[in-house]
Amino acid sequence: MIRRRKAPLLAVSEARGLRTLHLGGEAIQSAMRVDHPFDLALDYTRCMMAFLLFHPRPREALMIGLGGGSLAKFFHRRLRTTRVRAVECDARVLAAAREHFMLPPDDGRLSVMLGDGAEALAPECCDLLIVDGFDDGEQVTSLASADFYDAAYLSLAEPGAMVVNFLSDDPHFDRYLRRLERSFGGAVLAMPALSDPNVVAFALKGAPRAIEWTELAARAARLEARLELPFRRYVAALRRMNRHCVRELIISEA
Repeated sequence: MIRRRKAPLLAVSEARGLRTLHLGGEAIQSAMRVDHPFDLALDYTRCMMAFLLFHPRPREALMIGLGGGSLAKFFHRRLRTTRVRAVECDARVLAAAREHFMLPPDDGRLSVMLGDGAEALAPECCDLLIVDGFDDGEQVTSLASADFYDAAYLSLAEPGAMVVNFLSDDPHFDRYLRRLERSFGGAVLAMPALSDPNVVAFALKGAPRAIEWTELAARAARLEARLELPFRRYVAALRRMNRHCVRELIISEA
């Protein structure tokens, strides 16, 4: 007899103007400020937007893992030249995003579907891939394998970027990062979230070997003014965690 694992309990709670989504416990899976529903309420989701420092004009985004739809909503409202396709494996999560977290209906720039995110990849199907998938507080195995990262590289048109959310205390983080580096020829950067216990990885395709700090500072200032996110602090966080010299941030040694 095969015992099927019970689906984790899904709950939505609200306190002091913050609505949160929970799966299987008290840990927050997604959050929305009720008075600003299209803003990014959680620090780590804001930090994931640092990919714009390296890939400023995404055209086709594929998001694996929807949660409450925070990133999908932000893209839809603030990055109007980007088409977003989001894949969520749990029908209850998608229903909650629609009912409680103001996820817009599908239109010409947004489509959300149920399915296995790993099976959504196809050669050059996007130029931005965002992966934020957890199972009971752990990275989804199928979304952190060497095969998946190889497929992710092939799924990106060039230039392109992959953004992956990790927990900073994940004992397998170094292993996952090495897999990413092998799949992307070493062109991988990592950045600690500013306040949440997360690390965001940026795997780049078709990026230059290095970018000068002065150029990154100029990009950060423009993005900060446009999107009201602390991109200059993201540049400082990137400096702390990645190879660099006085003049430039090194993306790959090749």
